Amino acid sequence: MPAFAESAAEPPLADSYYALLRRDSKADACAATVRPPAQPPVSECELPMIDVGCLTTGRGTAEERAACVAAIAAAAEEWGFFQVTNHGVGQELLDAMRREQARLFRLPFEAKATAGLLNDSYRWGTPTATSSKQLSWSEAFHVPLAGISGDRCSYGELTTIRDVTQEVANAMSTLANALARVLAESLGHTAAGERFPAGCDERTCFLRLNRYPPCPFSPDAFGLVPHTDSDFLTVLCQDHVGGLQLMKGSRWVAVKPIPNALIVNIGDLFQAWSNNRYKSVEHKVVTNATTERYSVAYFLCPSYDSPIGVCQEPSPYRTFTFGEYRRRVQEDVKKTGKKIGLPNFLM
Repeated sequence: MPAFAESAAEPPLADSYYALLRRDSKADACAATVRPPAQPPVSECELPMIDVGCLTTGRGTAEERAACVAAIAAAAEEWGFFQVTNHGVGQELLDAMRREQARLFRLPFEAKATAGLLNDSYRWGTPTATSSKQLSWSEAFHVPLAGISGDRCSYGELTTIRDVTQEVANAMSTLANALARVLAESLGHTAAGERFPAGCDERTCFLRLNRYPPCPFSPDAFGLVPHTDSDFLTVLCQDHVGGLQLMKGSRWVAVKPIPNALIVNIGDLFQAWSNNRYKSVEHKVVTNATTERYSVAYFLCPSYDSPIGVCQEPSPYRTFTFGEYRRRVQEDVKKTGKKIGLPNFLM
């Protein structure tokens, strides 16, 4: 691949931001604008830290396993987020993934956007944004697991990324499924041999490789706009730069990066299935003015025709499929610029 200037790798986020700022200015001129109140300073938190080695290795006593499951369920109820150690995803593997991501995202923007890399899964910014506050200052490859080794998944000249990406996906998938099973078990779901969640496999789940470029508009721009995840469970590896924040009570708190730990958060579908016992919590990524940030996220998703189900009746939500949920989210974002999510499906 020919040499290229470093700037040629960057997506045109600044152009989008300036265009949206001009739109913001016109909207402000047409309406009496009330300035939002000043936000309180963001404090840093350490999420609940849980050693899940008894789940990932199969070793440990029944008492140790019960204590681990109880800690996971408590964190899912109180925080909607927690961190795990002894999770079975090797640090050397995650370091290799970080190196491969850096090589991947240094490719020219044109190659990333048009060469069909990783199942043609490249995306940047927020195509539906109608204001600067709806723009995510980031780029990503959002790859279906089945596509990592599929015929359509081109890696160009990046010959080593396929195996690393597949290994990371397999390890995170094993962890996500183990956590989902014990979270369901904690609410009484004990059907022997039954896969949980139903309809989740490599054809339906995704691995997302994220990069957050340095942002000259920081802290006014988001790396990733506030949102909840439209899945059952997300497993995240963030680097040392940090930037992830979540809503705790009515305040944003920053998640302190912890070496060798992975972050797990509950998605909308698990909140619905659990009758709101487990919390799908709003979170965002803030930008950094000088330093790029990388992360890898695994999304545990069912097939589009899978009913989400419920741990027990009655449920506050009507019956819906994942496909119905996704379509409604996309419709709301297109119409209003914002996801509404679960409230649309209340009885």
